[in-house]
Amino acid sequence: MANPVLLSCEAVSKQLGARPLFERLSFGLAEGDRVGLIGPNGSGKSTLLKIMAGSEEPDSGIRAVRKGTRVGYVPQNPVFPAEKTVEEVLMEALAESPLEDFEKHSRVAILLGRTGFPAPAQPVGTLSGGWNKRLAIAHELVRSPDILLMDEPTNHLDLEGIVWLEELLDAEPLAYVVVSHDRYFLENVALRIMELNRVYPDGLLQVDGTYSAFLEKRDAVLANQAEYQESLANRARKEVEWLRRGPKARTTKAKARIQQAGRILEELDEVKARTAVQAPAGIDFAGSGRKTKKLLAAHGLVKSFAGRRVLDGISLALSPGTRLGVLGPNGSGKTTLLSILAGTLEPDGGHVERAQFLKTVLFEQSRETLDRSISLRRALAPEGDSVIYNGRSLHVASWAKRFLFHSEQLDTPVSRLSGGEQARILIARLMLQPADLLILDEPTNDLDIPTLEVLEESLLEFPGGLILVTHDRYLLDRVSTTVLALDGTGKAQVFADSAQWEENRNAAAAPRTAAQKPAKAEPPKPAAKKLSYREQKEWEGMEAKILEAEERLAQCQTAVEDPAVATDPLALQERCAALDEARSEVERLYARWAEMEALTQPRAMPWAEG
Repeated sequence: MANPVLLSCEAVSKQLGARPLFERLSFGLAEGDRVGLIGPNGSGKSTLLKIMAGSEEPDSGIRAVRKGTRVGYVPQNPVFPAEKTVEEVLMEALAESPLEDFEKHSRVAILLGRTGFPAPAQPVGTLSGGWNKRLAIAHELVRSPDILLMDEPTNHLDLEGIVWLEELLDAEPLAYVVVSHDRYFLENVALRIMELNRVYPDGLLQVDGTYSAFLEKRDAVLANQAEYQESLANRARKEVEWLRRGPKARTTKAKARIQQAGRILEELDEVKARTAVQAPAGIDFAGSGRKTKKLLAAHGLVKSFAGRRVLDGISLALSPGTRLGVLGPNGSGKTTLLSILAGTLEPDGGHVERAQFLKTVLFEQSRETLDRSISLRRALAPEGDSVIYNGRSLHVASWAKRFLFHSEQLDTPVSRLSGGEQARILIARLMLQPADLLILDEPTNDLDIPTLEVLEESLLEFPGGLILVTHDRYLLDRVSTTVLALDGTGKAQVFADSAQWEENRNAAAAPRTAAQKPAKAEPPKPAAKKLSYREQKEWEGMEAKILEAEERLAQCQTAVEDPAVATDPLALQERCAALDEARSEVERLYARWAEMEALTQPRAMPWAEG
């Protein structure tokens, strides 16, 4: 039996200016649905998510929500008051909740633990982008939504954070929709994929299953569409030939065929317009042709900031064809390492050897070199109306088209372009510089999946050396020949791929988790001294009682930490009370054991003192 539908959209349409984003989309979300929403940049994913959240109205169509359904929404760039603390933000999220104050505090405390916040009193203004995104997710989860809508939730999260989010969503008993370009993330969290793309007759392709299952189904759908278009084109050709012969529309049969020919030609025009998909971005990094065997070698790099060491003796070597992936938690020194290797930052210790006249191209995560006040035309072609690429001159309009820009956008200020469009400008600039070594710091931010696929192919074909920092595990594994993982303490370890890193992380976490549990006191041994009959019986059964009480305490602790109970305040209150009772019983038994053990010990004789 199908799960009840919580939210549905019927024939919703939305335009952006004169351009339709999507038309007459229909779909539903049921209890337990785990949906990945994908599509090329500009297809309207964020807008559709806002319509689902109720924060934006469709131009036409109906958005319906089942009575009593709570909908949570995590925007792409969440903003909270900088002066508020993390705990205050979560408490304010419950301001209109009917819960008692102690229940609110309990729910916030449990969620802070599950989301990993080490300091609830930390001001929001001091949070990094990754922790701000965690706060946005916690802000919605604390309200116990039935549906959680998330727009690019992995943006700003480091790899540890993305794995944390995967585990969190796996444990949540709610329906959710995630907009994401992270293919490993989609594979791990989605059990249904919806692609928003005008190439499909309905503008939306829905496939039950993982992202990899979706790719197989999509290929089959597109192949069938291509076959149908070819068949339609053949039929249209025959009808055009018949029409050219000038049939006289004197008979009913002839009139019907003329009308049919018109319908076939109209349908063919519609299919051609729909399937005339814009070519992917033309990304192609040019190598310098250098034949040097060694491009760069770093020896014992050390760097500290404000007394904190972020790099502690890092060494590495790069040759043409070496593609080094770098990963690590936010603040572990990835960008610092790249800046030192690029020569824009000096290390405190160690040194870098570079090949003579080494040509290095650096892609900065912060995009600080991009002047947002100038037009797209000037950003792509600073010196005039053309650029020199691979030894030949190209007009700026042709160069812009290669990166999916329209000619009418050329006079648009960079500040008004999307994050993905700004990333494509930086990539276009880098392509004009022949390089021996590419150093790319998070180049995938805001890029859609088709552009990511082209970027991958270009990096695989680049003949020089590559250093790549990215949280996109799919790109990292496909492109990198080696992965260097920074651990946040200044040290680093080499892995074959992100999967081996994750295995090592899980293995390291297991003993650490065990070590964090309170050590059990050694159960008492039966006494050899004489006790009363009743005391002797109590003493002999004490070990079993303590072990049983400790087991009960562990069960109560697990029950309180169960994510399913976080949405039920009464059940949570009952379990917290049971936990307190179990803890008190363990303490009472150990106190009694200590008391009885003291009775069995011989008193010291007066002459034994001193």
